[in-house]
Amino acid sequence: MTVPELHPNRAPRWLTPLVRAATAVDIRAMTRYTQPQPGNEPRRHAAVLVLFGETADGGPDVVLQHRADGLRNHAGQVAFPGGGREAGDGDPVQTALREAAEETGLDPAGIDPLTMLPELFIPPSGYLVTPVLAYWREPVAVRAVDPGECTAVVRVPVSWLADPANRFWVRHTSGHVGPAFQVAGLVVWGFTGGLVDSLLRMGGWERPWSSPGVRDLEWAWQAARDSRIGLGGVSGADA
Repeated sequence: MTVPELHPNRAPRWLTPLVRAATAVDIRAMTRYTQPQPGNEPRRHAAVLVLFGETADGGPDVVLQHRADGLRNHAGQVAFPGGGREAGDGDPVQTALREAAEETGLDPAGIDPLTMLPELFIPPSGYLVTPVLAYWREPVAVRAVDPGECTAVVRVPVSWLADPANRFWVRHTSGHVGPAFQVAGLVVWGFTGGLVDSLLRMGGWERPWSSPGVRDLEWAWQAARDSRIGLGGVSGADA
């Protein structure tokens, strides 16, 4: 594997605390799965692009996508753009940029890769995932390029994710309970919900919050779908 080309010095001032924290983060503070267990070895390496941009009126935001319901792994979940490493990918940065361009139509030439987080293991799919933090220097309009892969691409303001009113704990049918967010008519949970929770904390964006209880995942999704009526649907947002 080639050495990734990273440019942490290109981070804007508001993103610098997160970049610095990422270089010293303890993986045990980010996930309950610190490493693959015997009998559940990783089946594939993957990378996701944690792409931060900013708008004149909305402040910092991050790109998320809603994965299609028919996918084999993590169907119907909200995720960062990304996917499995291909033979031609030299490093996780190349994987993350290639997959994100294929899924959302973004232009990698306008993106500055800043740093990488440690590999995180996802037991349900058996993936070892490297989150690549990046700054969107020259944003372009994004969209769901292939409906078979994802049904929506959105730029979500960090302030929305940090808003205590949008945060809660969710319970999966397996019994697992984890952090979740309801934003833009979507429910961010699972691996992505846990990663967003960590990013808010490391970036200094987290606000004090408390949840009155744990919501069942299906109930949370129904509430999110109901909220789309007021949003006029969910679609890719122009840069």
